[in-house]
Amino acid sequence: MLPQAFCIQKRRSETLDTFTLEIEPTKNNRPFGFAPGQFNMLYVFGVGEVPISICADPRSKSLMHTTRVVGPVTKAMSKLRRGNILGVRGPFGSSWPIEQLDGRDVVVVAGGIGLAPLRGALHQLVRRRKKLGKLVFLYGARTPDDILYSRELEPWQHKGLHIEVTVDRAPSSWLGHVGVVTTLIQRAPFDPGNTVAMICGPEVMMRYTVFELQKRGVPAASIFLSIERNMKCAVGFCGHCQFGPEFVCKDGPIFRYDRIANWFGIREL
Repeated sequence: MLPQAFCIQKRRSETLDTFTLEIEPTKNNRPFGFAPGQFNMLYVFGVGEVPISICADPRSKSLMHTTRVVGPVTKAMSKLRRGNILGVRGPFGSSWPIEQLDGRDVVVVAGGIGLAPLRGALHQLVRRRKKLGKLVFLYGARTPDDILYSRELEPWQHKGLHIEVTVDRAPSSWLGHVGVVTTLIQRAPFDPGNTVAMICGPEVMMRYTVFELQKRGVPAASIFLSIERNMKCAVGFCGHCQFGPEFVCKDGPIFRYDRIANWFGIREL
């Protein structure tokens, strides 16, 4: 429950309101391992603490967290620079089922900043490319300027990742798809009966993505979602993130869809 001190090594602006912090432990603290999909509690001293997904490649020596400015803690975090200290608790939660995918087609669907919890998984999937079937990545953003990690898309594609990107709104110079990300699912190249899907984004986007995947024939037990609800303690004590009989911080944030289908559409109060 006590945060460890980590030092900011790099700060990078991703979009107008989104930034990435690369952090490493101070001399008195040791680095820790994590699995793609897990999260940390990041503490800005004197301001507060927020849950942020780990977006680093698990092989990296540094931790990376990408977040959008949405409240007082993330606003204060956005003002931190190289050399500043950040408190870290974690890692917490469940992870993407990377080790269970050999021989399967894999479809990764992300919306907006929902790409951040999937970035580490994409790095691992690309490394395991020869053990997998088809590897498809479908990504939707608001505008071309809101596309996260744009410099990484081309290298991933060269390594065998089939990528399709769509935006909600675009200038005339945009030559790609325009529309919501779910419109890409029906024509994506994968075998529904042999596919595992991993999804992260706004809940309404994830609901329609599940619907479209099931229309293609992907079983509910082969669909995994990253649920982001109001987490406070990260260890299941406070009850803020209760999700049906589950707690997002302890039992999630990665859930298999058939486990949560009965209450997935219920809005958070």
